[in-house]
Amino acid sequence: MTSTATPPAAPASAPRTRRQWVTLGVAAVLLAVLCLVAARWQWQRYHEREAQIDLIESNYEAAPVPLAELVPGAGAELARDDVWRPAVVEGTYVPEATVLLRNRPVNSTPGFHVLVPFETEVGGDEVVLVIDRGFVPLGKDASAPSSVPEPPEGEVSAVVTLRADEPSSTRGAPDGQVQAISTDQVLATGPDGAGWAEGRTVGAYGQLRSEDPAAVVSPGALPPPDTNPGSHLSYTFQWIVFALGAVGGFVVLWRRERQPVTVSAGDLLARHDLQEPRSSRSRRPTAEEEEDALIEAQSQRHDATS
Repeated sequence: MTSTATPPAAPASAPRTRRQWVTLGVAAVLLAVLCLVAARWQWQRYHEREAQIDLIESNYEAAPVPLAELVPGAGAELARDDVWRPAVVEGTYVPEATVLLRNRPVNSTPGFHVLVPFETEVGGDEVVLVIDRGFVPLGKDASAPSSVPEPPEGEVSAVVTLRADEPSSTRGAPDGQVQAISTDQVLATGPDGAGWAEGRTVGAYGQLRSEDPAAVVSPGALPPPDTNPGSHLSYTFQWIVFALGAVGGFVVLWRRERQPVTVSAGDLLARHDLQEPRSSRSRRPTAEEEEDALIEAQSQRHDATS
């Protein structure tokens, strides 16, 4: 009869040194701190987005007021609390100074916004306000639209949503196109430059809602502002969970390794059996050997708990 030899037990891993524990602890703390920094950043983004949504909800559906109530004259800036408010402007479009805004999709559709300067009077000043009249899709080669609808001629009464000027873009664009709605940059990009409007601009632009008389063909209407809060709040909680996981994982690892190791008499007998020559493994241990192994196991248990 062939006897099957018992494979040797894997050696127990050596306990981590003090230096290794310190390294692991510092790494866990640093990871937790980085996660908390990310959580705080997401929390700030969440509050900023909530403030934007509150402003949109309070202003966008407000009753239109004359432009002079929000932008009192040439050179005036639109107040932060008045962004998204509707205003009534009366005057004439300057179609020869039309400029296209590129790389600004609408409802995930690529295309261009049609930007047309509008001459009006505010508080006795002649003012030029850039109006975003709407959206036109890409043309055949995607470098320009197939056609750009003309604005209505003569005196026009328009209702626009007021927006603060965007910072000028440093990115290049083809002739007659811009990458941002910055009044000075839009006017400078027109065929005649910005000289004709010098000293008559304001720090705001308008998004067209309606105009009377209406154009024969109008660009696509711009959608209402987005009020989706995004995922900033959920990301905040996720980063906090990651921070707790980093510290908690270190504590669990430390507690597991600190637990006392108990050795039974059977384990000692198995080790003794593995160390015995093959010729002596077949014999049963004597009563004295079993008693010695039991005493040794009790002694090791006492040393581990003391």
